[in-house]
Amino acid sequence: MSEENNQYYFNFSFFKVDPKWRWMADLAKEESAKEVENVINNSGIMYRTYSNLGLRDDADFLIWFAAKSVEEIQRVIEKIYKTVFGKYIIPSRTYLSCTRPSLYVQEQKAHGFVTGSDPKKHVIVYPFTKTREWYLLPKEKRQEIMDEHIEVSKKYPQVVLNTTYSFGIHDEDFMLAFEVDNIRDFQDLIMDLRETEVSSYVKNDIPMIVCVKKDIVPMISSLG
Repeated sequence: MSEENNQYYFNFSFFKVDPKWRWMADLAKEESAKEVENVINNSGIMYRTYSNLGLRDDADFLIWFAAKSVEEIQRVIEKIYKTVFGKYIIPSRTYLSCTRPSLYVQEQKAHGFVTGSDPKKHVIVYPFTKTREWYLLPKEKRQEIMDEHIEVSKKYPQVVLNTTYSFGIHDEDFMLAFEVDNIRDFQDLIMDLRETEVSSYVKNDIPMIVCVKKDIVPMISSLG
């Protein structure tokens, strides 16, 4: 597959659920969940669904989309809002990014989502922005710093990294999505990366949003 054909837009759409949803009959909620599943499956774009229930006060669930155009993402979200369930959800956080070739030699970017690998139990969504000073460094110096960063990351092959870019299309510089079965492995990785020089050039790297993998029907059913 050519480089151009393998480029995707990523959309991380987090939602809150209206408490009124919990008062609906269980059968109606199950039918509504299947309606949403059919809408997304028929959209033809890639997606994964995750629960934030009890883990965040600003989001109940995530739908992570990957598509060849932003219009495709808009169309499927429009159709979700037209479902019964769609009347009971409110967007709480939205991030847009796209895949691009790395500027740095040897950088490891698995892009587990778009390569079709099986999802792990969790994804940690991690937007961040680097300082202006980072971009003023000579390219050779940036490569040297990134080499250290890459070597640390290689110690954690069990953590799958999806690196995408938000320059000019959203508020962040980068969007990272770390797929991992054991959240402590991700925590250990971040603690090690904090000791590398590149961390001193990070302007902002919050929030870090932990999400639990759930298929869409059981995910919606878990919301009450």
